[in-house]
Amino acid sequence: MPFTYLLTKREGPVEYVTLNRPEVRNAFNDDMIVEMTRWAEGVHADPDVRVAVLAGAGTVFSAGGDLAWMAKMVGYTRDENLRDAECLARMYERLDTLPVPLIGRVQGAALGGGSGLAAICDVVVSARDAMFGFTEVRLGILPGVISPYVLAKIGRSAARELFLTGARFSADRAKDIGLVHAVVDAARLDEAVRGYVNHFLGCGPRALSATKSLIARVADRPATEVVAITAEAIAAIRTSAEGQEGLRAFLEKRRAAWRLDVDSEPDRP
Repeated sequence: MPFTYLLTKREGPVEYVTLNRPEVRNAFNDDMIVEMTRWAEGVHADPDVRVAVLAGAGTVFSAGGDLAWMAKMVGYTRDENLRDAECLARMYERLDTLPVPLIGRVQGAALGGGSGLAAICDVVVSARDAMFGFTEVRLGILPGVISPYVLAKIGRSAARELFLTGARFSADRAKDIGLVHAVVDAARLDEAVRGYVNHFLGCGPRALSATKSLIARVADRPATEVVAITAEAIAAIRTSAEGQEGLRAFLEKRRAAWRLDVDSEPDRP
């Protein structure tokens, strides 16, 4: 089904989605939120997708909430605001739990909900001159639905400073606190993204999906609570067809059957 506010492209097992409202710096409105949720649901249901890339059209990744959309909220009742926020929360949850690696390609700025999108990506590649910011308090609101994903990425200390000041910060600072993983010159963004894509295509698809799930299940839980979970996870993947193929390929010094490209390594400046 076609989208109005997104551009999508499939290259083999790689799914690309681009926020396509460059005239408003790819700011969200309620329709874009519905489309992003629908796109994410499609990836959840598609076993042929192995990697996904999230980008923004034009010069800015995403400026967060659209002014016209926010203007509508002023007249919403509490129940209407609740329904609206639940739709936004559902979008982030569907993106966060994609069963494949999600790579964020950030240029220009990622502000408010745009920085929230960076937080739900497994890997974020940023242009060196990009700016980030959880700017909600400067508008008299708060970073509500994105807060669990941001806290999981950058921790409470950085979140306290950046949520409470609403200050903008550089890509280098974003990398220091774990929101971003690679900072490159803008001209090398696509090259760096391709490096990560190729790296993921060299890994076992089921292993990647199981690893994402494992991270979510064991994060912040004491070791005594996760012994059974981790043991079962490794036993299941070792005895799976993919695990058996991977181990045999390693021992026989050959390329595993799933490996589409293992010649490129991600750019880690």
